[in-house]
Amino acid sequence: MIFMEINQDINLNKDLFGKLDSIPTREGMGKAIVDIATNDENVFCVTADVAESVRVHYFAQKFPYRFIQCGVAEQNMAGVAAGLAYAGKTVFMAAYGVFNPGRNYDQIRVAICYANANVKVVASHTGLTVGPDGATHQALEDIGLMRGLPRMTVVYPSDSIQAYKATYAIYKKKGPCYLRLSREKMPVFTTVDTPFEIGKSNIMCFGEDVTIISTGPLVYEAIQAAQILENYGIRAEVIDCSTLSYDDFDKNTIIKSAKKTGKVVTVEEHQIVNGLGSAVAEVLSENYPTKVLRIGMNMQFGESGEGIELLKHYGLWRDKIADKIKKFVMGD
Repeated sequence: MIFMEINQDINLNKDLFGKLDSIPTREGMGKAIVDIATNDENVFCVTADVAESVRVHYFAQKFPYRFIQCGVAEQNMAGVAAGLAYAGKTVFMAAYGVFNPGRNYDQIRVAICYANANVKVVASHTGLTVGPDGATHQALEDIGLMRGLPRMTVVYPSDSIQAYKATYAIYKKKGPCYLRLSREKMPVFTTVDTPFEIGKSNIMCFGEDVTIISTGPLVYEAIQAAQILENYGIRAEVIDCSTLSYDDFDKNTIIKSAKKTGKVVTVEEHQIVNGLGSAVAEVLSENYPTKVLRIGMNMQFGESGEGIELLKHYGLWRDKIADKIKKFVMGD
């Protein structure tokens, strides 16, 4: 029996602990930019020979004259996107995370952020769940790159519905934005009525023994881990922290929860350095020093395998997460 106190105000899927549809977050973005461009002729999209893979082929099919295929040249792609933005366009620049921002970081930094260009950097195929493509294609350091840039808004949606909303949100926010997306089909556990706002975290469920803060699709695994922890008498508060940039980080929700529970755990599909764990530790060290356990990639590269298989292998699955948190809280 589940005793978790789910936050009813955020309207999660009623079958939260049952069988859910699984859809890649990239799909939500792909559908959203078509809807956005239908109502705004100044919206353009550029990519680097991966249109279908990152789901901007929908845009290309409907708006071929506003779509630019830059080929395997991500640095040039960033320059093209910046130039369009200088001309008054809103530009979605989409490619794999290891190349965008991994290969074109300098161009993003200078031509986009320094110039405050209205370019939306869309990175698909991030994290371990790129799977069989292996370590060279698993972007595990990209959040650190982007949240260290002035003027860059960093958003990491937790499922395809939230990705759709996040795409609209970064479109409405003027200036550089980074949208982190996944290749793997992941559970759709939010609904159209679940609130989403840049700079605002959602409390998924309430607890008083430990705070679990997660971002992206692993938010769902954090919720599942909280359910497992109930068996040990541990009531976990789970927070979905979808905005990771410095200026927009929801410090108040994190500090308030830390004051209530006294222990904080971060869960992310990223290196534990320079990502969510670092952002939370920075906030708490300056405002309310609290013991923090960071769960993620421990400064190591991944390997080839199926996406879910890799999450389990590296301890980023519900039972492994719960076990680490149990030891953290109970000390055994």
